[in-house]
Amino acid sequence: MMTQAVPKSADAVLIAGPTASGKSAAALALAEKLGGTLINADSMQIYRELRVLTARPTAEDEARVPHRLYGHVGVAEAYSAGRYQSDAATALAEVKASGRLPVFVGGTGLYFGALTEGLAEIPPVPGPVRAAVAARRAEIGAEAFHAELTARDPEAGARLEPGDTQRTLRAMEVIEATGRPLAYWQTHKGEPVLKGLRLARFVLSPPRVELYGRIDARFEAMLESGALVETLALTGLDPRLPAAKILGLRPLQALAAGEMSRAEALAAAQAGTRHYAKRQLTWFRHRMADWVWLEGMGESNILPEILSHLL
Repeated sequence: MMTQAVPKSADAVLIAGPTASGKSAAALALAEKLGGTLINADSMQIYRELRVLTARPTAEDEARVPHRLYGHVGVAEAYSAGRYQSDAATALAEVKASGRLPVFVGGTGLYFGALTEGLAEIPPVPGPVRAAVAARRAEIGAEAFHAELTARDPEAGARLEPGDTQRTLRAMEVIEATGRPLAYWQTHKGEPVLKGLRLARFVLSPPRVELYGRIDARFEAMLESGALVETLALTGLDPRLPAAKILGLRPLQALAAGEMSRAEALAAAQAGTRHYAKRQLTWFRHRMADWVWLEGMGESNILPEILSHLL
């Protein structure tokens, strides 16, 4: 395919969308057309051991154009948005130095936030503080812990439910370690990775029925293509690690353990993925309302529509 000159209207392209929305295929076609390099903005496609379960680009796709930040992290690593911000800045510098167009693609809103808005610069919480906060919650229970949090951080208390273990712990950890509520730090953001660049920003939003059909078909294909093998390789993974939250992992673990039938595990994984896609779209609509939304169009129309905005 002939490569056109990089459009002068944008220094970088960002393509967001829910899982199974066709964003990876569109980004790949765009990168081929314009001499671009794909930079991952999906928090699950970073894991090297999980190509099938995370729908990571195939080796054939990776041979068509350069890819960055795909499969570069092990599942046992506690990868964070802060580390992604640093890795993305490095990848961006490399792509710009190569003279290619950076095309960021993914479905993780927090990663796009690091790219375009910057991340809150929250000081690290020492391990002993985290341990003490967790022990306190275990000692007094979720409701009493939430009451203590509300007394010290009324905003977090009003926003969070007592049963939201991870977020209530995080809010209390921050106030314990820094003396300031989480909201204070969230308003003090660092510089975004893409600061000063001209950005072309797109959100793919297929019709809901079509999106859910793609999700169901894709997970069934994953199961046929080795997802269960990848699941078995994760036996013993610390459930607190980010990789343990990969879509469909728990139902497939239940299948592997004989606790669910294949049909039950497939249905549970599909339902969980559909729910996740719905939450992604809600986040995008709240935080990316000023992006160009490509809604209700077939996959064959996406690339021409993006090009019409760029060229």
